[in-house]
Amino acid sequence: MAHDLIPQTPQNFFGPVRQLVLDAVSSPLTRVMYARALDDFFAWWESQGRPGFSRATVQAYRAHLEAKSLAPASVNQKLSAIRKLASEASYNGLLDPAAAQAIRDVRGAKMQGTRAGNWLPKTEAERLINAPDTSALKGKRDRAILALMIGCGLRREEVARLTFEHIQQRDGRWCVVDMRGKHGRVRTIPMPAWAKTAIDAWAAMAEIGSGPAFRGVNKGDHVTGESLSSQGVWRCVETYSARLGLNVAPHDLRRTHAKLAYRGGAKLDQIQLALGHASLTTTERYLGVHQDLTDAPADYLHLDLATAARA
Repeated sequence: MAHDLIPQTPQNFFGPVRQLVLDAVSSPLTRVMYARALDDFFAWWESQGRPGFSRATVQAYRAHLEAKSLAPASVNQKLSAIRKLASEASYNGLLDPAAAQAIRDVRGAKMQGTRAGNWLPKTEAERLINAPDTSALKGKRDRAILALMIGCGLRREEVARLTFEHIQQRDGRWCVVDMRGKHGRVRTIPMPAWAKTAIDAWAAMAEIGSGPAFRGVNKGDHVTGESLSSQGVWRCVETYSARLGLNVAPHDLRRTHAKLAYRGGAKLDQIQLALGHASLTTTERYLGVHQDLTDAPADYLHLDLATAARA
């Protein structure tokens, strides 16, 4: 039977299934993460004498990861790629369904507490946006990127794909319209006036107004290339973060947008729509929101049943 076969090399079993896994993933970031996780697993598998692909093997690999003192989130991320590998092998007749299910049932590393993530308080967010030297073209571009990421909560891939055609007015305000995000979800994101001002300043100096909103800038401070890559957006955030000693990544600016908006009084459902989350529960986890039983919605009803009964 398929589950009794012990693969002899990564190429004759894992190689083809690896590609099936990557083809089944729609998100470019997830595809990169899965590819790296699977390659790490294959390297470990080789070092162990190429054991059979089974629940016991995957559990041994999980123990190996935990022994390296990896964070639970990192361990679970790698295990999710292996579970996907088992599923695709089963779907394509390369692994017995019962064996695949046994692998999918391998427990992940236990998460302790609530993962709060990294984000910037208001003063640090302002410092970061104002860090670029706006006397230069590159500085104007970078300020616009940082303002957009904090002001709209865009992912770095979305910033890289943003065009001037996405920026339109809706209900009397500027928005990023019909942005296609993770899992193909389309949303419209309201834009603060200061982010639009930063984009306009960059566009005017660069003398562009259509197509990709952000372009490469060479050492001579001239626009080059058709569009900026997501890696270029990453470098932008990394450069100014390191300069200010803030230690934040692009996704932390998205979380900063959500945290500052929530603390400022924005409604959870509106933050959910702006971020493009599939459910409100996801947004609550993202913000670290917990039910407050000492200051609950019921305390704001202000009903006087005694008066109503007398009436």
